[in-house]
Amino acid sequence: MQRFDSDGVSLAYIDVPAVGGSGDPVLLIHGFASNHAVNWVNTLWVRALTQAGYRTIALDNRGHGESQKLYDPEVYGADLMAQDARRLLDHLGIPKADVMGYSMGARIAAFLALDAPERVRSLLLGGLGLHLIEGKGLPDGIAEALEAEPGAPAPNPTAAAFRTFAEQTKSDLRALAACMRGSRQTLSRAEVAEISSPTLVTTGTLDTVSGSGPALAALFPNGTAVELPNRDHSTAVGDRGHRTGVIDFLAQRP
Repeated sequence: MQRFDSDGVSLAYIDVPAVGGSGDPVLLIHGFASNHAVNWVNTLWVRALTQAGYRTIALDNRGHGESQKLYDPEVYGADLMAQDARRLLDHLGIPKADVMGYSMGARIAAFLALDAPERVRSLLLGGLGLHLIEGKGLPDGIAEALEAEPGAPAPNPTAAAFRTFAEQTKSDLRALAACMRGSRQTLSRAEVAEISSPTLVTTGTLDTVSGSGPALAALFPNGTAVELPNRDHSTAVGDRGHRTGVIDFLAQRP
């Protein structure tokens, strides 16, 4: 992996060239407690995008993967992590990219599209629907579960699942707890309406975390929704139909 400095925070990323094609850049932003490899490499996204002709860039968000670990919730705002993504584009000399995020990464991508619209050619939101503006998606108790002693009961099944997932990815649990407390900002309907980039919202029909994808897509001036049958929050990300839908969308956007 390569590294760059984002306003004093050391972040890791990969930059994989396209296999032929236009080489248009796509920036991938992973979800909470994940990392670039789990979210984008292992699920075949990087291979699919590069083979479709796109230069594919994916970072480890602050507090995740091989990036620097921070323990203050105040430094994990979605708007701050959106600036990490913008600085990575700056570092690579990329004026504009298609930007895709999953779950928390989709929230970060939406903040980037709002704050720096000139940098976002299209916006691809996976695993996040109406909870971008209504509620915060994930239930309370996740941070507490991450900080609990090994074997301690979690407040709810979702918190328990995230603790298990974070342990499997060998994550820094204390950094993730700080991230969970600091990164759950929402956008207003008016702010969503300001995002004019071509936007694709993809959610699973069994996803109880994201909120309605079609309802969110309808709020964007240029929004399109795709629903993945019989997929929940954890299985939608790597679904073949998800990859196909995104690549088709990228081929048709201006």
